[in-house]
Parts: sequence; structure tokens; C-alpha cells
Amino acid sequence: MEIKIIKSQEQYRTYLNRMNEIFHADEGTPEGEELDLLALVLEKYEDEHYPIDAPDPIEAIRFMMEQMGLDDNDLGKILSSRSRASEILNKKRKLSITHIRKLTEHLKIPADVLIKDYDLAS
Repeated sequence: MEIKIIKSQEQYRTYLNRMNEIFHADEGTPEGEELDLLALVLEKYEDEHYPIDAPDPIEAIRFMMEQMGLDDNDLGKILSSRSRASEILNKKRKLSITHIRKLTEHLKIPADVLIKDYDLAS
């Protein structure tokens, strides 16, 4: 199959079906190379046609805490203040640059997600 830049929804579906057919191809084989190329052009098409907005910073924190089995007390330890953690999780206080650095380090949340603006709770 000759792989080209995707220009239609039909071509996108065709490439997606082909990718599913050869998904378990071994690296270094012709099908493995085809799989790599399909992944690249499909990713480009999806990024352009189906963009995903960055999550709300607080929702990202809650999600990563859940994934890592952490609770509010653990977040308090990361931020060096249980009350500050509570204020942030309840959207009573915005994240500071120090909080963002600590959360990026400990929860592995990209800083660009955490710096996104959000509304405080009334």
C-alpha cells in the first residue's frame, strides 16, 4: 500500500482499517515499516481534525491522584500544606508556580496543563 498524506475521511478510514490489520507486525519488517508510516499520517490527520483540549488543571490533578492511589493528605505532603491542597482542589485558590513545579515533579503532569487558567469557585 502506498501511504500518502490523508486528504479525506474515506482515506482516513481505509488507513485506520489497514493499521488495525497489521497492528502486531514485527519491527523491521515491511509491515512494521508500513505500520510506523500509517501511525504518523493518522496522528497528523487526527491532530488537525480531532483536536483534544488540554484538561482543566484541577481535574488533571484529581485524575493523576486517583491513578497513583493518592488522597488529599498525600497532596498536602507534596505541596507542603494540607490546607493549601484543600483550597486548590476546591478551587478556592489558584496554583502558584511553586505548586506547578511540585506537581509536575511528583504527579508527572505537564506544566502546560497546570498553567491553564481556570475559574475559582464562588
